[in-house]
Amino acid sequence: MDVQVMADAVIAGDRRALARAITLVESSRADHRTEAAELVSRVAGSGRQALRIGLSGTPGVGKSTFIESFGMMLIGLGLRVAVLAVDPSSTRSGGSILGDKTRMERLSRERAAFIRPSPSQSQLGGVARRTREAVSLCEAAGFDVILIETVGVGQSETMVAEMADLFVLLIAPAGGDELQGVKRGIMEMADIILVNKADGDLKPAATRTMADYAGALRLLRKRPQDPESFPKAMAVSALAEDGLQKAWDEMTALANWRKENGHFERRRAEQARHWFGEEVRQGLLAQLEAPEARAAMQALGQDVAAGQRTPTDAALEMLRQLAH
Repeated sequence: MDVQVMADAVIAGDRRALARAITLVESSRADHRTEAAELVSRVAGSGRQALRIGLSGTPGVGKSTFIESFGMMLIGLGLRVAVLAVDPSSTRSGGSILGDKTRMERLSRERAAFIRPSPSQSQLGGVARRTREAVSLCEAAGFDVILIETVGVGQSETMVAEMADLFVLLIAPAGGDELQGVKRGIMEMADIILVNKADGDLKPAATRTMADYAGALRLLRKRPQDPESFPKAMAVSALAEDGLQKAWDEMTALANWRKENGHFERRRAEQARHWFGEEVRQGLLAQLEAPEARAAMQALGQDVAAGQRTPTDAALEMLRQLAH
C-alpha cells in the first residue's frame, strides 16, 4: 500500500490499515524503516492527541484482567481504547507468547477497542522498540486512551515513562514485607499505585497494603509537576469492577492539572527529545550489523584475543572505520 494511502486510511480510522501500519513500523528491514518514518511523519499532521497511560506490575497481579475491565468501563463512557501489550520474546527463537487477545476476550470483541500484542524483540527494558511509533499511529486513528502494558517490573518502567503521560503501577495485596519488593525508583515514577484484587478475603489485606503504600508515597520527595495529593495509592478490584471509575477520575484529574499548568506539553517535548537521542543510538548500533562492520569486528576481535591489540586500541580503530 502507498504510504500516503495508508496514512489517510489510518487517520480515517480503518482498523486493518492501522494493523498493517503497526506491522510496518515494527519491521527491521531497511526499506520498511524508511517507509515507516515517512508514515509516522505524515500521520503526525492529524493533530490528534490521546491520553497515554503506562501500566506495569509483577506477573500475577492481574494486569490483563484490569486492562479488560478498565477498558470496558472506558468504552461504556463513550471512549475509544487502544491497548499495546508487549509480550516477552524468546531470546533464542524471537518467538512471543502474544496471549493478550485470549486473556481479554470481552475487550477484543469491542469495535471501540484495538488490542495489539507485540514481541519485545529482546529490547532492553521489555518495551518493544517501535511501541512509541505504534502509539502515534493509534493517536492518529482517533483513539482517546492508549494503554501501554509493559512486560513486568524492572527497567521497562523507565522506557514506558518516556512515552506515557501517566504511569500506573499495579500491586497485589500482600502482608508485611511487600514494600521491600518494589524498588524506590519505580515508586518515584508511579503517578498512581493501584492495589488490585481488593475483593473477597483479600479485601482487608488490600486495604492494609494501600495504607502502607500511601504512607511510603508521603515520604517520597514532592514532585513540582503534581498537585498536593499526588502521587497516591488506591484499592481496586478488576474482577468485581470496583474502584475503576474512581481511579479513572483521579487519572483525568492529574492529566488535566498538568495540562492547565503547562507540564503536559513540556513533558511530551522532553519525551520527543529523548526518543530522538534513542533513534540516533539505535542507528549507530545498526551500523555494526552491516557485513563490512561485522567482518571488521571479527578481525579486530581476533587481534585482541591474540594480544596484538588492546581492547581500547581496537575499539578506537573500529570507531574510526565506522566514521569513514
